[in-house]
Amino acid sequence: MASVFNILAILVMVAVVIVLVRGLINMMRGGSGVTSNKLMQARVMLQAVALVLILLAVYFTRK
Repeated sequence: MASVFNILAILVMVAVVIVLVRGLINMMRGGSGVTSNKLMQARVMLQAVALVLILLAVYFTRK
């Protein structure tokens, strides 16, 4: 069960990096502030999901 959470956590962390890079590219190109804000909100939500998955993986590993 812990390995499932580990894999999911890694996938979500990759998604965080992708959203972060898209936000940086948008900022460097002088893109819309609304788009930057939405990307930042998505990044924060993905980070929260990754944190929960990591904690679940640790919890199930300890049992």
